[in-house]
Amino acid sequence: MKRRTLLQGLLVGMLGIHLGANAASPVIEVYKSESCGCCSDWVKHLQNNGFKVNAHNVANPSDYRTRFGIPNELGSCHTATVDGYALEGHVPAAEIKRLLADRPKAKGLAVPSMPPGSPGMEGARTVPYDVLLVTSGGRYSVYKHYN
Repeated sequence: MKRRTLLQGLLVGMLGIHLGANAASPVIEVYKSESCGCCSDWVKHLQNNGFKVNAHNVANPSDYRTRFGIPNELGSCHTATVDGYALEGHVPAAEIKRLLADRPKAKGLAVPSMPPGSPGMEGARTVPYDVLLVTSGGRYSVYKHYN
């Protein structure tokens, strides 16, 4: 065993400190319809990118969009929350990680509709789409554009 690894292990054990980049990711709570295949594919995308996900099958996912402050015009087929932020639609895991690292003052992120080529909507056809940063008062701006 390398000396550095041994010392890190001792610090973790004695002080309860977590060292390195292996810090646990926050849990993403997803509210979706039971029969929605693309929602399930998005959940798999999140899991494949290191997130722990709790998926909840609900009768009306749009109720959660409203509850978490995402405007209806930005709606998609599922809504999620992570560490105080709302996520609407097929938001890529990379943008969720960026959001959690940057911690902007915002309601969350949204990918309106269900754009072909977005995570969970992969297939032969793709279209450009925007990931939107939703702020107070229903305002939003482009956070990341995908071709």
